[in-house]
Amino acid sequence: MKKRSVFILLVSLCMIALSACASATPTVTNSNNNTTNIVKLNLNTLTGDELTATITGFPNRMIREFLEYRPYASIQQFRREIGKYVGDTQVTEYEEYVYVPISFNDSDSETLQQIPGLDGTEADALIAGRPYATQADFLTKLNEYVSADELEIAKTYLGE
Repeated sequence: MKKRSVFILLVSLCMIALSACASATPTVTNSNNNTTNIVKLNLNTLTGDELTATITGFPNRMIREFLEYRPYASIQQFRREIGKYVGDTQVTEYEEYVYVPISFNDSDSETLQQIPGLDGTEADALIAGRPYATQADFLTKLNEYVSADELEIAKTYLGE
């Protein structure tokens, strides 16, 4: 009986690890420019288990709040809604682990700035170039502002 329980636990952990590895979630360095990879979770598709597995010490009481406000249309919406429950510092820390999918023809400047390497002036220039006929057109323009590695991360941030 004990071996069976251990086996089931190991299989469950392997399945969770494989599903995390199989997803196309971006990894970036944190806001302090430390060289640590952080898997960023899509706020519109993440699960409570992903939150607790990814964010060290993530409180179970916050899972409901993260899921309650879906779909998130902008990072500002996330900041406003989660800011009802925690302070600005904590919201900023959470942002190191999550992202709002980017709609290249609709997202605001703040949401576009989730793309590593993109600042406010560049995000505004991308907005001024709208509408983009295709995602490829947007990525071509974005490539003028970010590195090849940052462009690859940006591709994973793009929603519909």
